[in-house]
Amino acid sequence: MNLTAIILQLISGGVGGNIVGSVLQKLNLGPVGNSIVGIIGGVLTGQLTNMLGSGGTAATAATAATTAAASSGFDLSSLLANVGGAGLGGAALTAIVGLVKSQMSKTA
Repeated sequence: MNLTAIILQLISGGVGGNIVGSVLQKLNLGPVGNSIVGIIGGVLTGQLTNMLGSGGTAATAATAATTAAASSGFDLSSLLANVGGAGLGGAALTAIVGLVKSQMSKTA
């Protein structure tokens, strides 16, 4: 398990969760709630992306600089896919939890 990837997933998920909370006020869980749910969603989605092989199309469209960097052990396309996937996962889970919370408060 790559520690750098997990740290990026934590950060990206938290940022994604907070962006959804600030843009969609009805789904806002507060800064701490958005961060926690976003982090969980980011790590889960990031790990799922890694298991499915995140390099697919992005690796095909990689530039010469990325290819040179990848040969030295640094894969930029995988890094970007990991950050993007974790950010979207954090945003999606925050939106889902916010929606469930808002629906539960309507029925109570």
